[in-house]
Amino acid sequence: MVDGFVVGVGQTLRMALLAKVITVSDGVVDGVREDRSGAALAEHLTGAGFEVVERMVVADGVDSVRDAIRSAADGFGGLVVTTGGTGFGPRDLTPEGTRAAIERDAPGLAEAMRLVSPLGRLSRGVAGTIGGTLVLNTPGSTKGCVECVDAVLDVVPHALDLLAGGQPH
Repeated sequence: MVDGFVVGVGQTLRMALLAKVITVSDGVVDGVREDRSGAALAEHLTGAGFEVVERMVVADGVDSVRDAIRSAADGFGGLVVTTGGTGFGPRDLTPEGTRAAIERDAPGLAEAMRLVSPLGRLSRGVAGTIGGTLVLNTPGSTKGCVECVDAVLDVVPHALDLLAGGQPH
């Protein structure tokens, strides 16, 4: 790796794909539930060529999510994916915490993630950027979080390149 870029023998310079996963769950924080969706996301992102450099678990709530996203994005250029807290439950406040952290919305990504299944219509997840970081909210189910990320994974490297100062075309 040279200045955030991967160089292989006989290859051209390409940007390293870095990711962080934030699980938002009171139950996981309290130790009464296993973090299955965070593990599923990390495994899926790794299989898709990302290096998952950090995983964290935070309680549900606007402030905890906002603070975790800001911390994850600080000095980071890459993808941050949250899992959990995007539904209609009283403690499902991940979108509100995300909006408090991001600088710009990326509604097309959130819309694409909602279209992957009929249950996507129940998601309040958002997407956006903070500095050089792209943030995606996904559901707390193992199937839902992977499906949602998959819906946009093909354009994420280009988005990260643009956030890092790359040329649009």
